[in-house]
Amino acid sequence: MLVFFSILLKPSVQSHGRPLPLTLFHDFTSKMFMSQSTSIPKKQERVRDHGFDNYMEIEKKTRKVLKFQSLILSQPSQTLPISRFDTLARRLGLGFKENEAAAYLLKFPHVFEIYEHPVLRILFCRLTRKAILQIEQEKEALDAQIPNAVTRLRKLIMMSNTGRLRLEHVRIARKEFGLPDDFEYSVILKYPEFFRLFDARETRNKYIEIVERDPKLAVCAIEKDREREYRVKGLDAEDIRFSFIVNFPPGFKIGKYYRIAVWKWQRVPYWSPYEDVSGYDLRSLEAQKRMEKRAVATIHELLSLTVEKKISLERIAHFRMAMNLPKKLKDFLLQHQGIFYVSTRGNYGKLHTVFLREAYRKGELIEPNDLYLARRKLGELVLLSSRKAKVDKDLVRYRKDREGDDIVCVRPDYMENDFKDFRVEDEIEHNEEGKDGFDSDLVSDNIDENEDIDETMDGKEDTV
Repeated sequence: MLVFFSILLKPSVQSHGRPLPLTLFHDFTSKMFMSQSTSIPKKQERVRDHGFDNYMEIEKKTRKVLKFQSLILSQPSQTLPISRFDTLARRLGLGFKENEAAAYLLKFPHVFEIYEHPVLRILFCRLTRKAILQIEQEKEALDAQIPNAVTRLRKLIMMSNTGRLRLEHVRIARKEFGLPDDFEYSVILKYPEFFRLFDARETRNKYIEIVERDPKLAVCAIEKDREREYRVKGLDAEDIRFSFIVNFPPGFKIGKYYRIAVWKWQRVPYWSPYEDVSGYDLRSLEAQKRMEKRAVATIHELLSLTVEKKISLERIAHFRMAMNLPKKLKDFLLQHQGIFYVSTRGNYGKLHTVFLREAYRKGELIEPNDLYLARRKLGELVLLSSRKAKVDKDLVRYRKDREGDDIVCVRPDYMENDFKDFRVEDEIEHNEEGKDGFDSDLVSDNIDENEDIDETMDGKEDTV
């Protein structure tokens, strides 16, 4: 059960019989200001949590399947010749060798259906009925929660220092915040009473600006949790006034001095992520501690605004300058493993996904929403055994002598129109790293994923 850290500090309370770790945080300016009265280490080793890692293993497969789905749906007939998948997969950098992409489709017979074209007499691929129903279910769920997405976007912009965010940064993270692909028109321009879109002359970038700050929205999710804990469990108000809910992963013991140091940190007051701190003198040690804890509250609130209570570390970095977040985000979050979990699974240690620990139990969202359930439905189709699907062996034989005939079925402008959407986000993320002073140990989301690589490589991901 998730409890407040004030309870976890008691020596008698353990998780699964093993007390678990948490450390202090970096200063928001990326200079590691550590309390002189504590012995908490500046760097903390990452402790694995298999519930979150297994979640990412499933998402690794669904992420690649989604790219293949997009290729098929981009066609007018929503079908594509089998022989074209090899060429397109190599252009997308998915790590397939020659003729491997076509064989990859056979691993997911509940998502992709291979059939012989009745006229051209060559093998084509289309989505199964189950996959089409999943796409329709996700679209309906996305449309139904648009009002909530508007509120989430308002709160997200209100957390920025200037009340504005770059349009491209929001667009890259639109899926995490439940925004549709055309949110610039269906959300921003549709609600002029909330948002204003403008071009900055100095940077020539588009920005989304909040029209008016609503005090009713300036309430963090952690504040609501504190009030619930106070009313339901009757916890001491002074102990939980500035505390965060934690749920430690197994692996480390909390020592005596460590408990004392964290107890002190939990009682440190801080400014709300929605509060304007431009008028404060931030040079004092007390102000630095408050800003350090405010950065934790900001990331906590940002994760609370996402649909699945998770987001990649690379995308959090886009909001670093606007929200006063530290440069070395990975080290910063690893010092708070009781609040956040950084998973390197799903891309052989090259992709970092941040989870809000209190929102999950055993790898599942505690309070699921319709959009989350619709997306998880695709994962269920991916995990279904291929043995349960009826596949005609005569139709899955690859015919090299018909490769030349397959090309005529593809539109000449296919490459030009369809690959731009896959690459533009990754180019933006890569270019922004240098501008924002982003830590060089992180990479963009466009990572080469090879399903055929031996899974024993996952053991190497533990190194942080």
